[in-house]
Amino acid sequence: MRELTIGKNDAGQRLDRFLSKALPLLPPALAQKYIRIKRVKVNGGRAQRDQRLCAGDVLQLYINDEFFDKPSEENLFLTLFKPRLTVVYEDEHLLLADKPQGMVVHADETEKVNTLINHIQAYLYQKREWNPKWGNAFTPALCNRIDRNTGGIVIAAKDAETLRVINEKIRDRELDKRYLCITAGRPKKPEGRVECFLLKDEKKKQVSVYHKPIPGGKTAITDYKVLETRGELSLVEIGLETGRTHQIRATMADLGCPLLGDGKYGRGDVNRRYGETRQALYAYKLTFDLPTDAGHLNYLRGQSFTVENVPFRDKYFG
Repeated sequence: MRELTIGKNDAGQRLDRFLSKALPLLPPALAQKYIRIKRVKVNGGRAQRDQRLCAGDVLQLYINDEFFDKPSEENLFLTLFKPRLTVVYEDEHLLLADKPQGMVVHADETEKVNTLINHIQAYLYQKREWNPKWGNAFTPALCNRIDRNTGGIVIAAKDAETLRVINEKIRDRELDKRYLCITAGRPKKPEGRVECFLLKDEKKKQVSVYHKPIPGGKTAITDYKVLETRGELSLVEIGLETGRTHQIRATMADLGCPLLGDGKYGRGDVNRRYGETRQALYAYKLTFDLPTDAGHLNYLRGQSFTVENVPFRDKYFG
C-alpha cells in the first residue's frame, strides 16, 4: 500500500482524473475498478471516482508497484486494460498470435502502445504468468515479424531458450510458413516456382525484380499455387524458400498479378474499385518441420497451426 497526500495544486480535481495524472500507466478502466472495490481510498474511507479532492486529503492506494513507475517503451503494456489478442496456440514455452492487419509488431515512430508485443505482454501479465518485477524474469519476445499491413501468425517466446531455438530453426529454414493472398489477375501457370533477384532501394523503401544476377541483388525463391479465381481476383497460396523484403508483393507484381490493396506494387484502379488500402496478404499457416533436434521443443515436430478466419478470404471467397 502506498499513500499520497493531496497538495494545493491538485485540490479540486476529481479523483479519477488525479489518478490518471499521478499514475499514467494505470488504465482508466482499471482505476475505476480499483475505486469501486476499495483498492483506492480517501482518508481511509470509501471513495467515488467523481469525488473532488481537497488539500491535505490522503489517498491509500492498494495498487501494484509497477503502476507507479515512469512510462517507458518497456512498460507501456500496462496501459492496455483489455489486450487485443487472438491466440492460435499457446503452451508454457511459446505463444502463436494472429496479428491483425494494420497493427505493428514493435513500437515505431507512429505507434508506441498499440503493438503486438505490448498486447502479448499485457495478456501474460494479466494471466499472472509474467511480471517484469519478478527477479531475473525473461521478457516475452517475438521470434519473427511481419509488416504492419500484413496479417497472420507471429511466434512469441516465453523463455530465453525457446527464443534461441526458434531463432535458430527460422534461420535454418526448419519452419514452413504459408501465406494467402488475393491477386488482381491470375498467373499464366496455375502453380509454379519463381526464382529471381531483388534489389532494395533504401530511399524509396521498395524493391525491384531482376531475372539475372545484379550487384547488390539478393536471390528470392517463391512458390505459388492458385486456389480459386472469381472474376478478376485470384486466391493464391504462397510458400517462401527465402525471406526477402517485399518478396511476395514484388514477385507477384512482376508476374503481372499484383496483390489487391497493395499501394506500392499494385494497381491503383483495381484497389480503388474494391476500396482496399492494405495488401491482401496473410501468414495463415505455420508448420514446425524440425528435421533436426530442437531440444525441449521436439514435441512440436510435425505440428501445423492455421488461422481459421482470414478477413479478405472470407470477404471475397467465402
